[in-house]
Amino acid sequence: MDEPFKAEIKDLIDYQEGAVVSRTLIDKKEGTVTVFSFDRDQGLSEHTSPYDAMVQIIEGGAIVTVEGVENEMKEGEIIIMPANKPHALKAAGPFKMLLTMIRK
Repeated sequence: MDEPFKAEIKDLIDYQEGAVVSRTLIDKKEGTVTVFSFDRDQGLSEHTSPYDAMVQIIEGGAIVTVEGVENEMKEGEIIIMPANKPHALKAAGPFKMLLTMIRK
């Protein structure tokens, strides 16, 4: 990125019926920053990642499960998921999130 980028975070991505949509904002060897939108009842199944990850809810809410513990998340909250720990996400309704992944 050679020029500054400024935007309203909620406007960076739209909802799509029955889908999960993503838009990568930064993709570097040190990590990534991606904005997601989830329609109602959509999610990410349990998986692991070799990277520490921070999820920030920017609109709506979700259930974020880390190592079997469910965390009810709402707009404005963050959760940090340690590398190599199983985690999953499920929309409580339509929601948007910012995912920041940092490579170890």
